[in-house]
Amino acid sequence: MSGRRGIAALASVLDQAASSATNILVLVLAARLSSASGFAAFSMVYVTFTVLLGLNMAYVGQTVVLEKAEERLGTVCRSAVAFTAAASVAAGVALAGVGMLLPGATGGAFEALGKVLPLVLLQDGLRYCFSALRAPERALAADTLRLACVVAALLSLPSGTSAQRLVQVWGLSALPALLLGLALLWPYVRGARTHLAPYLRRGHLGQRFVVEYAVGQGSSQLAVLGLGAFATPLAVGALRGATTLFGPLNVLFNSANAFAPPFLNRLTGKRAVVRSTLTLGLTLGALAATVAAGLYALPGSWGRELLGDTWPAAAALLPATGAQYAVMALGTSALLTLRVLDPKATLSVQVVFSLLSVAFLLAGYAAWGVTGAAWGLALGSALKAAAAWWRVTRVPAALPARQPA
Repeated sequence: MSGRRGIAALASVLDQAASSATNILVLVLAARLSSASGFAAFSMVYVTFTVLLGLNMAYVGQTVVLEKAEERLGTVCRSAVAFTAAASVAAGVALAGVGMLLPGATGGAFEALGKVLPLVLLQDGLRYCFSALRAPERALAADTLRLACVVAALLSLPSGTSAQRLVQVWGLSALPALLLGLALLWPYVRGARTHLAPYLRRGHLGQRFVVEYAVGQGSSQLAVLGLGAFATPLAVGALRGATTLFGPLNVLFNSANAFAPPFLNRLTGKRAVVRSTLTLGLTLGALAATVAAGLYALPGSWGRELLGDTWPAAAALLPATGAQYAVMALGTSALLTLRVLDPKATLSVQVVFSLLSVAFLLAGYAAWGVTGAAWGLALGSALKAAAAWWRVTRVPAALPARQPA
C-alpha cells in the first residue's frame, strides 16, 4: 500500500510539473513567435484564461477532491465535467462577444479565446477528477499529451504569427488530450448520474473557495490585466514575461502546498512545525534569489532566445520579480504553518494583504511605470509574508499540530 501511495505521489508531482511546463512553454514560444505588441495581446488573453482556470479550480475542482464517499465519486466526477462544459460554453460566448467589441489584435485574441475556452477548461478540469479517484497517473498521461501537442503545434507556426492565430492553435491543441482524458475517465463514470443542481445551490462549498482564490490569487491577476485596459498592454507583456521565467518555482510552491501538510501533521507541537516550514521557506527563498541572479546575468542574445522581443522589458523587471518570489517563498511557508496550526487564520491574511498588493501594484505603476508595478507586487508579497509569520507567533505554543477543520 505504501508503494502505491509513493507512486501516486510521484505521479501527482510529475503531473503538476507537466502542467506548469505547458504554461511556461506556451508563453515562451508565444513570445518568440510574436512581436512585443503581439505578445502583449496574447498575454492579456492568457491572464484572462488563468483567472477563469483558477475560478473553475476553486468552484468545481476543490469540491471534487474533497469528496470522501467513494460510492459517489462517479456521480461527482460526471457532474463536475458536465457543469464545467456548460459554464465554459457560457463564458466562451461572453468572451467572444467582448472580443468583437474590442479593437485590433486584442479583440481578435479574445474572440479566439471564447471559441476554444470549453476545450482548455475541460481538459484541465479532468485533473481533479483523477485526483479524487486516486488515479493521478491518468491525469499525468493526459497532461503529458497536452504538453507534447501544444509545443508541436506552436513550433509549427511561422515567426510573426498574430495573437489571434496563436490563441486558436493553443486552444485547439488541447483536443487530443481532452479526448484521451475523457476516455480514461469513462470507466469510472459509466452508468453514473449527472447532478448539476448542487453547483447552483446557495451555500455550495465552492463559493467559499472562490472567495479565497479571488482575494489570494485572482486579484493580482486581474490587476495585471487592468494595466492593459487603462495603461498599456505592453506592461502586461513585460510582467508576464518576467514571471514566466520563474515558472519552475511555481511547481515547487504548488508541490509544497499539496504534499507538506500531511508531513507537518505528523510533527509534534508548534515548534517542530515552525522549524520545518521556516527551513522550507528560507530554502525556497534562497533558490528564488539564485534563479533571479542567474537570469539577470544572462547575455541579451540568450534572453531573446527565451522571450524574443519581450526580453528587454522583462529583463528590467527581474530584480523586482526575483524579490517577489523570494518573499513569496516565505509567505507560502507561513501560510502552510497556519494551515496546520490554525486553519481559520489564513483567510483574513489573504483578504487584507492580497488586496493591499493590488493597491501597491497600481500605485507603483502610476508613480514609476511597469517597474514600479513590479516592485509594488514585491512589497505586497513581503507584507503578506510578514503578517502571516506574525500571525503564526500568535498561535498558542501548546496548540497541537493538528486540529479538526
